[in-house]
Amino acid sequence: MNLTLEERTKIFDKVCRLVETKHFNPSMNGVDWNALAKDRRDQILASVEPVTFEKEVQSLVGELKTSHTGFRHAGMRNIPARHAINATMQRIPVNGSERWMFQDVHQGGPAYSAGIRPGDLLLGNCEREIRPPDDLTFSVGESASLLIEKLHGGQQTVKVQLPVPKSKTHPVTAPEAVHAERLSYEIGLLKVAMFPGVIGIDVAKDIDRAIESLDGCNRLIVDLRGNTGGGIGGLRLMSYLTPGKLEVGYSLTRKRHERGYRREELTRFGRIPSHKATLIWLAARYGLVEKSILVVTEGLGQRHFHGRVVLLVNEHTASAGEMVSAFAEENNLATIVGTKTPGRLLSGSAYKVGHGYILGLPVAAYLTWQGRMIENNGIVPKFSIGLSREALREGRDTQLETAVQVAKAL
Repeated sequence: MNLTLEERTKIFDKVCRLVETKHFNPSMNGVDWNALAKDRRDQILASVEPVTFEKEVQSLVGELKTSHTGFRHAGMRNIPARHAINATMQRIPVNGSERWMFQDVHQGGPAYSAGIRPGDLLLGNCEREIRPPDDLTFSVGESASLLIEKLHGGQQTVKVQLPVPKSKTHPVTAPEAVHAERLSYEIGLLKVAMFPGVIGIDVAKDIDRAIESLDGCNRLIVDLRGNTGGGIGGLRLMSYLTPGKLEVGYSLTRKRHERGYRREELTRFGRIPSHKATLIWLAARYGLVEKSILVVTEGLGQRHFHGRVVLLVNEHTASAGEMVSAFAEENNLATIVGTKTPGRLLSGSAYKVGHGYILGLPVAAYLTWQGRMIENNGIVPKFSIGLSREALREGRDTQLETAVQVAKAL
């Protein structure tokens, strides 16, 4: 149903107010928000069709060039493939043009369950051809028939069914978050696809069990490729990289930034609780304090693999995945292999702006303990290596092969 001009105006004005009052550092990247909104106002309000209106507002807030920034309708959102079907994609040249190649396909996700694997090419969705730069997106609870060219030849139509997410505010499908296996007697592989949950009690326990299953390994490869981030559950993984308590970094709200601060005086968070009943205590402790928080590792003791850890990252390793990577890099706790991460590391919140529309905004920055801001900068691996379809066709994961070689040399 089309919105009236008055309804569109109210939504637009609320978006503008929220950006002015909530967005962390509105002058970031040299953007003059007020001038930008004024310039686009008439064009946006003239967008009668809901799809056009949504795209126009999304294009406007996209000019802020910050992560966790977006505008959508709860019932008709175009969810990116990395969140909807737990698969990332890479642009590759094919026969003189470009195609999307599936890159990270997480176990337990809709794409993996449908039989899609790394190296498969996306040709289309429901009889509609898809080529870069057009993205593969989904709506909440949608099923889709994807035309795939399999890695080893032949086309195949696969039906991908999206489960209805529990939250319309954050409609993310959760794959198998943690997977562990031994690559050899000495080398363990720990793959973490995401850190679900705000506090991360469940994923922390999954990481505990995975580390226990790798007991005896004196080298560890942590695969964070395609990790979409999540909550503070990444603290448990960081805590396994060092025996004692180390400062990781801190979130910084706009209010705290503007009035000044000393990082040592920020409220500290240094333990993921074991039981969900503790969440009541956490809510009481942290709910009434300013949201600038200093994160400290838990002090889980010595491990056989300490000093011999390799982190695998790529251009889809974002948010909490980048927090882990930056911590490991700054403290020389791991050697990083893969491709540069995207630099999407801000704390976001979602705001209802009327008629089912939701505005996502970053409300806090994240700085490492050494003061680095990862947003828009990313993490550059020590050993840079990409992923090719030709190698995958030979059964070779060149990034993992390099990680194994590095691990053996440590």
